[in-house]
Amino acid sequence: MTVLIPRKANRREMLKGTLGGAAVGVALPFLDCFLTDNGTALAATGAPLPVRFGTWYWGLGHTPGHAITPKTQTSSGIDFLEETKALKPWEKYINFYSGFNMPLDGRSNYTHFTGWVASRTGSAPSGNNDIPAPTLDLLIADSIAGNTRFQTLDMTSVGIPRENYSARSTNSRAAAEASPEKLYARIFGEEFMDPNKAEFAPDPRVMVRKSVLSAVGEQSKALNAKLGASDRARLDEYFTSIRQIENQLDLQMQKPEPNLACAIPLPIKRDGDEQNMPQGLEVDTVVANHQMMTKILAMAVACNQTKVFNMVFSDNFSHMRRPGQTYTHHLLTHEETPDKVLGYQPVAFSFNCRTMDSFASFIEAFANIREGDGNLLDNTLIFAATETNYARVHSIDGVPIFTAGRAGGRIKTGMHVVGNGDPITRVGLTAMQIMGLPIDKWGTKSLQTSKTITDVLA
Repeated sequence: MTVLIPRKANRREMLKGTLGGAAVGVALPFLDCFLTDNGTALAATGAPLPVRFGTWYWGLGHTPGHAITPKTQTSSGIDFLEETKALKPWEKYINFYSGFNMPLDGRSNYTHFTGWVASRTGSAPSGNNDIPAPTLDLLIADSIAGNTRFQTLDMTSVGIPRENYSARSTNSRAAAEASPEKLYARIFGEEFMDPNKAEFAPDPRVMVRKSVLSAVGEQSKALNAKLGASDRARLDEYFTSIRQIENQLDLQMQKPEPNLACAIPLPIKRDGDEQNMPQGLEVDTVVANHQMMTKILAMAVACNQTKVFNMVFSDNFSHMRRPGQTYTHHLLTHEETPDKVLGYQPVAFSFNCRTMDSFASFIEAFANIREGDGNLLDNTLIFAATETNYARVHSIDGVPIFTAGRAGGRIKTGMHVVGNGDPITRVGLTAMQIMGLPIDKWGTKSLQTSKTITDVLA
């Protein structure tokens, strides 16, 4: 009797094909055949599954008294209130950090700017465009991202590429990808230049309609023949999710049916930056873009295309608005009259609720991708932060921060961590140490700290 032992597939393999003259590729997730029998390490090298790091940014903080119930000391359990109730199902993956302060050593609080710069760089800016040090995501990327296709992936669902909160310095700030279609093409279309044309790039419409999967069909069939039942099912699940994303993108790019009653008026010009808004800032559009980009990103991370990413849900001035309205979320935090019964600004509050709903969907996307003996969120650390505690008064002490994910078992979760006035840089220092950076202190002046949050270390 002859026993055939399936050949181990190569983790570095990518299914490749051609569409419309452009080379396209579909990277593979960590199938069982790539892993040891217990599903916790790579079979080829014995190395553990990679741990990824990402940031998730939202503008304008929380509604005090309606987001998370305050605590006086660190303990397990997070009391999610109305604004954050969508996060409750994911409590076992989340930590919430409150009560950390942001000393500025006499420098001004540049509204909606100082908060994110200080918490991500460890230094207070000297002006409203000063980024005095690299953000923590890039320090982590320098350490862990060397063997991936993209050192970082940066994206924004609010449609403003310049509003990305990742930078080396004032003059070196990455632009975020604002288009789900372009993000899709960037990940699934390999760089290719037609020698007969001055310029060429994969056309997302062609890629979607013909499907990346059709271009790699023969290779995928050959790979299927080598896989066990579990891996075949997982690969089918993976390809099905790609097709779902393609269908959604295809629908968005279809020309609407003619409507004789529709006549486009001339653009209306208004004074003020808040009124001259880019297209796509209605809150429903922002949420839809975020959902699409989240699915694409989670797939890219699962396929080891990047180990570091930055997602912006809303910018630091939160230019989101309701359909048919000109007042933005930011303007509402200053102009809307608080409801005397509710005790808060109801429309501004609704934007905060939509924001936390989207953060919950972001966490869910990572949790729904199986990896090894757990899921992608088990091997990821997400640093979610904003730039202010309460937008109406521009407060920067007590700026809320979440972490989500278990970072390969390196962090305890389900905790509410209380800072008791310590510098907010303790959270960033701890995140970088969890990600393996050999640092014992971080920050400058009063923001400098060497005090790791040991309560969350596993």
